[in-house]
Amino acid sequence: MMRSIHRFTAFVAAVCLTLWGASGVNGQDFFGGGGDSVRPGEEVLVSFRASHTTVRPGETIVIAFVMDHAPSWHSWPSLAQDVLPPSIAEFALRTEAGISGDAPDWIKSVGPVQWPTPHDARVANPMGGAPISVPTYSDKAVAYLPLIVSDDATLGEHTLDVRLFFQACDDSVCIAPRTETKTFDFEVVTADSEIAPPSSNAIFNDFDPSVFAAMQSGAVSGEPSPNTATNSAASSGRTFFGISVPRGEGVIGIIVLALLSALGGFILNLTPCVLPVIPLKIMAISHHAGSPGRSLYLGLWMAAGVIAFWFGIGLPVAFLTSVTDPSRLFGIWWVTLGIGVLIALMGVGIMGLFTINLPQQVYMVNPKADSAGGSFAFGVMTAVLGLPCFGFVAGALLAGAATLPPAVILVIFGSLGVGMAAPYLVLSAKPSLVERLPRTGPASELVKQVMGLLLLAAAAYFIGSGLIGLVSERPWMARQLHWWAAALFMAMAGVWMIVRTIQITKKPLPRLFFTLLAVAFGAGAVLYAVDSTAKARQNFQDKTWIEYSESELQSALTEGRIVVLDFTAEWCLNCKALKAAVLNREPVKSVLASGDIVSMTVDLTSTKAPGWDKLRSLGQTGIPLLVIYGPGLDEPWQSNAYTSQQVMDALEAARGD
Repeated sequence: MMRSIHRFTAFVAAVCLTLWGASGVNGQDFFGGGGDSVRPGEEVLVSFRASHTTVRPGETIVIAFVMDHAPSWHSWPSLAQDVLPPSIAEFALRTEAGISGDAPDWIKSVGPVQWPTPHDARVANPMGGAPISVPTYSDKAVAYLPLIVSDDATLGEHTLDVRLFFQACDDSVCIAPRTETKTFDFEVVTADSEIAPPSSNAIFNDFDPSVFAAMQSGAVSGEPSPNTATNSAASSGRTFFGISVPRGEGVIGIIVLALLSALGGFILNLTPCVLPVIPLKIMAISHHAGSPGRSLYLGLWMAAGVIAFWFGIGLPVAFLTSVTDPSRLFGIWWVTLGIGVLIALMGVGIMGLFTINLPQQVYMVNPKADSAGGSFAFGVMTAVLGLPCFGFVAGALLAGAATLPPAVILVIFGSLGVGMAAPYLVLSAKPSLVERLPRTGPASELVKQVMGLLLLAAAAYFIGSGLIGLVSERPWMARQLHWWAAALFMAMAGVWMIVRTIQITKKPLPRLFFTLLAVAFGAGAVLYAVDSTAKARQNFQDKTWIEYSESELQSALTEGRIVVLDFTAEWCLNCKALKAAVLNREPVKSVLASGDIVSMTVDLTSTKAPGWDKLRSLGQTGIPLLVIYGPGLDEPWQSNAYTSQQVMDALEAARGD
């Protein structure tokens, strides 16, 4: 228990010091790994296999989910295998595998997943002390999903999306859970078609095919798909950014959490928004009190107001974790990306790029500190007025503490309030100490700047995680992200031009002209990104363009097919302009999509790309370049600047009709 508490309390301390995102473990663990010899992301290597991809109606398919665990790493067994002791089972995030969403129409039956046999591995002891041994998946673990194709399945190409959810742990730490996905392409052929037998694959040696007979008879049914399955650990909210926090942390653990949270609250008083306010508030209390005893009395009420403010922030977070599992929200790419963007804005804001001010009405509220109620409101307003400087810490706690038990959340937020209120209580008892308080100055500004840079580091992590999730769900976005980044900044420039033009001049014509100009280049950039993404998605789904490989090229030429090579790069704007104006437009677009033409993209974005060798072998040194091979051409047709008619003529000649 103490090991988990130590890691978690380290996170609380780091948050309170605005070292956002340390998550209670060392830096390497925060970024996805914990072992000295394992790089982040390699704790478990995941792959997917299909027994065969060409099937007849009524035949069977087996999907293998392969998890290769690094030494000393493991993942939790499935919920269907009730092998974990209760002390571990209540917080372990179980492995889930299956079809993503509902089964498509061409699949008749989805059988139960055949899970690998768990083997004992050493895991962190939630009760403290040395690690304990419990059944887990380790080394190479393979789960099998049996499927039966419908008897009336539509002939032709079909796709199937599968997902694997798991959490990797070693004997001291669990990292954030991962969801891996895969889209399989299958072809359903007629019942009398001859198809090659599936190649022998040792991965499927442990699969028990007797399940298919039970599936045909209806004796067994499949398990819930991963996106609907309930997970005991997921619903119990026991994981904090990948760190398992079991029930019953114990008195010592709670005390440590409270102390570190209070320390963080105390440090918040040193921010530039709060520090100058402290002497003013204490002098106001001392002025109204008239005596040391009453000064302490009013100080107690003011401290209670500060604590109540932070406790009030903790209540909705505690309510959220009591009704759902907020940790799953981080699996949604736009949620993670949005959190990163907000943290980035806070980071550049605290560094001085812009100033966050509360509405003027808030600053006009000035409750008198001459009564218990007034001092209480005095404390609440003190905490509220400090929000522009330490609101980012509240955001960190809101995002991070959301996966903890409600009681622990309230302890953290309440203790944070106690730490922030402590100076007011001490100084109200002895107002003369006000003279010894540090003043704002260069050191305070340095603290702000360092805080801002640390927040930008955290923002980069969350933005990167969100983008990885986005590309995982939508692979065609991988080569479009830079266009969206450019479009975003151009749109921001347009908005800023409009705002500043309205502020600078009251003349209607300049306002109209610059507004239209701003809308033109801002909206134009966004529309281009939208159009480019739509075309990338269409190409990905239709497979009109495939990635170049010399083996694919030679295979297509051997079959007597026409091959089109488009040499391009992400930095080559001329290449993209030519493709958009010629290759992605009619009539060339339809011709390239015909079945006798293989269109390949030769990406030269990297200097180590294999396409550079091909470029040099063709006697070329630069791009753009379009090359066409075909039975009717003795030598490949090449052009660095081409028109639609030239491409159409070259394709016609390549056919050799």
